[in-house]
Amino acid sequence: MLTFFQSPRIKTQHDIHCGTLYAHFMGLFTKHLADGKISSDIFIYSLQNRLLELLKKVGKSDLHCHSGRGGNINYLLTGKNNRKDFPLGYFSSLEHMQIFYHTNIKKYFSCKEGLCKRWEASFVRAKEENVKVLVLSFTPSKIFFLGGMQSFMKTVNRLHATYAPNIIFFPELTFERTCDVNLEFERLDEILEPNWFKSIDICSNESAKPIKAFKKIFRKAKENTLRLKAHVGEFGTADDVQSAVEYLELDEVHHGIAAASSKKVMNWLAKHKIQLNICPSSNVLLKRVDSYKRHPIRELYDAGIPVTINTDNTLIFNKSVSEEYLSLFECGLMTAKELDEIRMHGLRAAKVSNK
Repeated sequence: MLTFFQSPRIKTQHDIHCGTLYAHFMGLFTKHLADGKISSDIFIYSLQNRLLELLKKVGKSDLHCHSGRGGNINYLLTGKNNRKDFPLGYFSSLEHMQIFYHTNIKKYFSCKEGLCKRWEASFVRAKEENVKVLVLSFTPSKIFFLGGMQSFMKTVNRLHATYAPNIIFFPELTFERTCDVNLEFERLDEILEPNWFKSIDICSNESAKPIKAFKKIFRKAKENTLRLKAHVGEFGTADDVQSAVEYLELDEVHHGIAAASSKKVMNWLAKHKIQLNICPSSNVLLKRVDSYKRHPIRELYDAGIPVTINTDNTLIFNKSVSEEYLSLFECGLMTAKELDEIRMHGLRAAKVSNK
């Protein structure tokens, strides 16, 4: 495959910044993309030269994204009289984040049309930055808010086909820790019967309900061949991560960064090849880590644990998945080559595990 560095029309580092040659490069890149040949050279070069717009054009995955919060705020508020660049800062807790979200965003998009607009924004954002494999999570309440599985599936499938038809889309069913487990279990057959969902997850406050409360839900999900995941180790301990994986037989963990505090747990996760879907900006803005420079993805990656890089809540944290990669590179935590290995792993693992 021809790469950027093999192009006969590009001679020096200085030439790279020439508009004519840059345009040629973009044309060359587009040709490779159309042929399905995604170049690691381009990704690495984009990071090293801080070319965000070019970085967005390289294929990548986003394997942890809440469906109603995965879009760009400016896309949602275009044409409205609301402020489009509200100040973003650190959150003291999940509850603080939720208050911010409901006050500044959700109240404008809480009806059915508003909910669908937020889902639409998630697909649009993913397409704009060339996400090739996208996992969006949906709670049961949203399914029944739209009238049940048939109308819900029809709506989401239409949005996928309209706004991001070339993205490989894997829908994920997620339960909040505060939910009525017995109620959710009673209507689980109706949700799973069409075989539409590909994975299952539990999210929100890790201390709200013990992990064991969800055992029967996860057992049924496994019987229906769903991939098993859970938010754990975002706020809890390293032992919480291992216990959740063992008890619920998890295939993947969303976040799981607390595992970095225990070499024993990290070795266990690496041995069992448990993938951690990490969201750096979420961890920084929720004060789970001090900075990108000190993010534990470094230790987790070095321990041999499969990791991916994802957005979590783009609508709140205002970071695309491309910017997540760039943030980890710019702070010096990881090399461009290491980040490219993580990118490629996310693309390969998602396609294989969700078949």
